Amino acid sequence: MTTEISVIIPVFNESGNIAPLAARLEEVLLKMAANWEVIWVDDGSTDGSYGEIKTVLRPNSSAIRFSRNFGQTAALAAGIAAAKGLWTITLDADLQNDPLDIPKMFGRAVEGFDVVSGWRKKRNDSFFMRVLPSAAANAIISRVTGVRLHDYGCTLKIYRTNLLKDLDLYGEMHRFLPAILGYGGASITEMEVSHHPRAAGRSKYGLMRTFKVLLDLFTVKFMGDFITKPIYLFGGLSFSLGLLSACLAGYTLYNKIVCHIFVKDQPLFLVAIFLALVGVQMAFLGLLAELIIRSYHNSAKKPFYRVKETIDRDPV
Repeated sequence: MTTEISVIIPVFNESGNIAPLAARLEEVLLKMAANWEVIWVDDGSTDGSYGEIKTVLRPNSSAIRFSRNFGQTAALAAGIAAAKGLWTITLDADLQNDPLDIPKMFGRAVEGFDVVSGWRKKRNDSFFMRVLPSAAANAIISRVTGVRLHDYGCTLKIYRTNLLKDLDLYGEMHRFLPAILGYGGASITEMEVSHHPRAAGRSKYGLMRTFKVLLDLFTVKFMGDFITKPIYLFGGLSFSLGLLSACLAGYTLYNKIVCHIFVKDQPLFLVAIFLALVGVQMAFLGLLAELIIRSYHNSAKKPFYRVKETIDRDPV
């Protein structure tokens, strides 16, 4: 029998939340007309969370335990690798996501969307420590990637599983999954979901996580826009620096001829030389990046495109 839904729950020190979450989730899933499985991924918990996971396992659920804490991206990657469902639902273990939102999100997904992203419009978190930094990060990510979502940080999302299977996740890339899939042409929508106050345990997020997100954004932007043509990025920088260098050198020459200011008295000439050298380096970096990218694609044997649909009509 085909499994339609795989629910992946990354867990890190969520003792006290496992049993009530399992009960609520099972109650919701049993009411859905779909075959499902639940995959618990213990990300090196030290508070007895894994023991609680083992007590809530059912015949249609499984558990994966890491040897230490590797991070939420690694936990989701392990769950995705084990998922058998046509659709993958990711859910936090802290009870702040509400399983009751799953049926309406799943209904939206089967209408034809590849990704349904949760939007915690009314968040029960500290405004200055969580809500405000998150809003700023979401605005920047939406602007840079072009995939506009109000809440990239909400773990409650539904994905078409075959799209996730093709991805190599690392670092903190899990929060950028909609943007990464969007670069590949996935259809994405957003739905408002409930958000509850944390009942037990402590939050694993802080202001430092926001800075990490912004740093990872550079990688996502490069992988999305320039992974097959890095020379466009480095060549563009090289051309810009070269043009600026030429303008500064021309201004220096103008001062020398018209204003009779010696070159040695014009620091902009040194700046022009510096920019010219950096521009040349950028050009060669672009060429090296082209060679590396081509070698990567040749060795990976994976296409850099995604076919959404194929129609093969039999000859008449």
